[in-house]
Amino acid sequence: QVQLVESGGGLVQAGGSLRLSCAASGRSFNYYAMGWFRQAPGKEREFVAAISGSGIIYYEDSVQGRFTISRDNAKNTVYLQMNSLKPEDTAVYYCAARRAAVSRRPEYDYWGQGTQVTVSS
Repeated sequence: QVQLVESGGGLVQAGGSLRLSCAASGRSFNYYAMGWFRQAPGKEREFVAAISGSGIIYYEDSVQGRFTISRDNAKNTVYLQMNSLKPEDTAVYYCAARRAAVSRRPEYDYWGQGTQVTVSS
């Protein structure tokens, strides 16, 4: 069983930055692929970024070049650095984990509770 706890969300002006963190409990964190997804009001949950245990990384096209996903296996933590934020990035951001190949699909076994990111114009 893996528990995920996100932090770092908040209110920021357009063009600003935020860094989300996701702390994972349990063992063998380095074997887990980690993903970030987001869900805006009235919309479906969508993929943002993902990283495998070995460092393979995927990004959604709209965040490529603005967001950076990384992980620290010694701290059981995955990060999402978000720069040049736009109002359309406003959403609840969820961290997810799966002990399988990294994926852009929401086919993850474990999910955090989410953290709100609000970008004002």
